[in-house]
Amino acid sequence: MATAPSKYNPLRHLKKVFGIGGCPPGDTCVPSFDERREDEEAYTSIKRGTRMVPIDRIVGSVGRYHDFDSHFMPRTPDGNEREEAILKLLQQGRQLPPISLYQIKDEYFILDGHHRFTAARKLGHREINACILELLPSKDTLENRLYLEKIDFRDRAGLNQTIDLTEPGQFRLLEQQIREHREFLGRERQQDVTYEQAAADWYRSIYHPLATLIRNSGLVKSFAGRTVDDLYLYISVQQWIKGRSRKYGIEVDKLIPKNMEEFRSKMAEHKEQGYPEMRRPITVFILINVEGIHEQKIIDKLLELPEVRELHCVHGSIDIIVKITLMRDLLASDAELISEFVDSTIRSWKGVVSTQTLMPGFSRVKDGDRCYI
Repeated sequence: MATAPSKYNPLRHLKKVFGIGGCPPGDTCVPSFDERREDEEAYTSIKRGTRMVPIDRIVGSVGRYHDFDSHFMPRTPDGNEREEAILKLLQQGRQLPPISLYQIKDEYFILDGHHRFTAARKLGHREINACILELLPSKDTLENRLYLEKIDFRDRAGLNQTIDLTEPGQFRLLEQQIREHREFLGRERQQDVTYEQAAADWYRSIYHPLATLIRNSGLVKSFAGRTVDDLYLYISVQQWIKGRSRKYGIEVDKLIPKNMEEFRSKMAEHKEQGYPEMRRPITVFILINVEGIHEQKIIDKLLELPEVRELHCVHGSIDIIVKITLMRDLLASDAELISEFVDSTIRSWKGVVSTQTLMPGFSRVKDGDRCYI
C-alpha cells in the first residue's frame, strides 16, 4: 500500500471558498476527484494494475475537471482538435496507451487520457483499457464498511469479480464455504490446493451456478433492498451450513441439495444456458359459492385473470369451479402463495359467499381430452 499525498490542501480550499479556478459561472463541470476524496476521506492507495473499465463508471477528473463540461466535452478548441485526431486513430484500429484512473469505490476519475476517453465514448465503446490506482475510503459509514469487507474478501480470494452483500460481517460465511471446498478438492485431487485455487473453483462451480439460478428466477424482486448475493448467502447457509428445516416447498432440496459438493456435481451436468429453473407452476382448483345476482359479473372478472385456465358453472352445492395456475419460486410456501392470491382477488369481490381450495396430489391429463373456454 501507499499513501496518497495531501489530505488537506489550503490553496485548493481557498479556491473552493472564493470560486477561483472552478467552473465558469452558470456552467457545470465533471465531478472533481479532490472533492470526492475529501468527502470519503480516501487517502490510502493500492495499485490495481491495468484492466478494462466500464465507460459509464468513469465519472470525473483528477485535475482537469474545469477543462470539461458535465458531459466530458472539451471547453477549448485545441481540446476538440486533439479528440478528432484520437478519433481517427481509433477508427483505424490503432491501439492507444491505457488511460490512467483513480478509483474511489465503484467510481473512476481520469488522471491522464481525457481525450482518449471522450473519443472512445463517442465511438460507442463500452470499456476502455486503464491503469488504476484505488484510494480506499476511511470515513466510518455502513456503506464504506461493506465496501472494504467486499474488496478484502475479493483480494484475499484472488477473484476478479466482487460479491455484494448488504449486511456487515457476512463474508466470513463465504470464506467458510471456500475453506470447506478447499479441503474437499485436496481429498479429491490428492494434492495441496491453495486458498486462491479453491476460491476460483468455488466461484466457478458453486457460487456462479446458484447465483445464476437466483438471478434468472427474479426472486430478488420480492426482497426490496437485497441483492442476488444476499439471497445466495441465505439459501446456501440454510442448505449447506445450518441444515435447518424450512417452511418452503421440498422441491428446493431436489434443485439445491443440502450438500454443497453434491450441488456442485449436479450443476456440472448442465451448461449455463441449461440451468434448471427456480420457479415451478402449481395447479389449484377453487370452488366458489356466489350470490345469484352477482354471478355473471364474477364470471367475467374470473375470466380476466391470467391465472385462470378453466372455468365451469356447475349444479349442486357449488356454483363455480375454476382451475388456476400459479408460478411459485422454490422458497415460497404453496399455502402462502395460494392464500395471497385468493384473498387479494376472489374473496375480496362483492357477491362471493365462500371459497374452498383444492390442491391435486396426483394429476394425469390425456392428450386431446381438455376443456377449453
